[in-house]
Amino acid sequence: MISIEQLYRLFLLHPCVTTDSRNCPAGSIFIALKGERFNGNAFAAAAIEKGCSYAVVDEPQYATSERILLVEDALRSMQELAAYHRRQLASIPVICITGTNGKTTTKELTAAVLSKKYNVLYTQGNLNNSIGTPLTVLQLTKEHDIAVIEVGASHPGDIKELVDIAQPDYGIITNVGRAHLEGFGSFEGVVRTKGELYDYLREHGGKALINKGNPHLCGISSGLQLIGYQCAGELTDEMTVAGEAMESAPLKLQWKDKEGSHIVKTHLIGGYNLENVLAAITAGKLFSVDNNDICKAIEGYIPSNHRSQLVKTSRNTLIVDAYNANPSSMNAALDNFMGGNGLKKAVILGSMKELGAYSEKEHESIMRRIADSDIILPIFIGEEFALLQNVVPNPRAFYFADTDACHKWMEAHPLDGLTILLKGSHSNHIETLTELL
Repeated sequence: MISIEQLYRLFLLHPCVTTDSRNCPAGSIFIALKGERFNGNAFAAAAIEKGCSYAVVDEPQYATSERILLVEDALRSMQELAAYHRRQLASIPVICITGTNGKTTTKELTAAVLSKKYNVLYTQGNLNNSIGTPLTVLQLTKEHDIAVIEVGASHPGDIKELVDIAQPDYGIITNVGRAHLEGFGSFEGVVRTKGELYDYLREHGGKALINKGNPHLCGISSGLQLIGYQCAGELTDEMTVAGEAMESAPLKLQWKDKEGSHIVKTHLIGGYNLENVLAAITAGKLFSVDNNDICKAIEGYIPSNHRSQLVKTSRNTLIVDAYNANPSSMNAALDNFMGGNGLKKAVILGSMKELGAYSEKEHESIMRRIADSDIILPIFIGEEFALLQNVVPNPRAFYFADTDACHKWMEAHPLDGLTILLKGSHSNHIETLTELL
């Protein structure tokens, strides 16, 4: 068995780690991970042949050469390697970002703002789990000035595991809401798990950038050094930044600091993104980024991956927020969408996953909102909605078992002249419907 210290010495000589045997850069180290449908150990030898200098396995029968290194648990070894690497670069500040909603957008905005002045390493996409976080940390080098690392969770203890790897100096919890309730057990479980980031900062003398208008976050922030922002117009002594939305489609906001007020027009859809923007601005202020550069970074950020995107086609106006959904984000999206007057509104809503015993109640609540609204065409996708169509009768609504069935219906019934919100859990893949709209 090779030790972490020995593995780290090899990593310094070959500072590129891959977990995909289809992507084996010359001189890299292949970590053999396992899942329900694959065993990376079986591809170790092939990874060496494709260009990797070493492979790390955790099943002895695959350690067939001196370049294939045996450890007890490959995933755990990669995590320990990343934590060890972070300790060697402890002088580089790390900001960890988590939350029920908005963490990826906040991460992207924060990285955009800080990149105006610094060389920033930041999580790519939403690689925010037990694999993605160590892979991101292992990309940290002495050339970086700051790292912005997104961490996600679906069970208690997940955040603790990831922040023990990333070892942040600063943290942002965007918000806490009703998501992954099947894994967390309750909303209180969500709060406790997200609060594991605060626990780490508290124990290690870190600082939290916090929305002072969020009572759930303020309630778990005692004993922390706080840097405050708030979604309200007035700046107080507790606030570095305060802001308010002026328009929501796209989001236009005014933010204030001690130097004055500033107006920014973003490419983001929805007033619910205000707190994400203010968190990024606060991070910029913390690291002395010029106010004009902060505004330019926010204005220049264009959302992708089907998050808060406004798409105008030749036939319809689409609000595509279909990367993921939970009761909190679904209601926030509907709040914003229903505020638009004089529009012929439609919704295409995919079911919300991982809600466990709360699923029926939460889906029924969304359906009642739609039934009581001025939305002329509600389309629901997923059995969670379909099972409740007699509980919440809505003669305007259409129900489909899955997105493929909806796709076929829309091919025969083209939609025109509508403003359409697309929102649902990622597994529904409702973003694939945009080609028909």
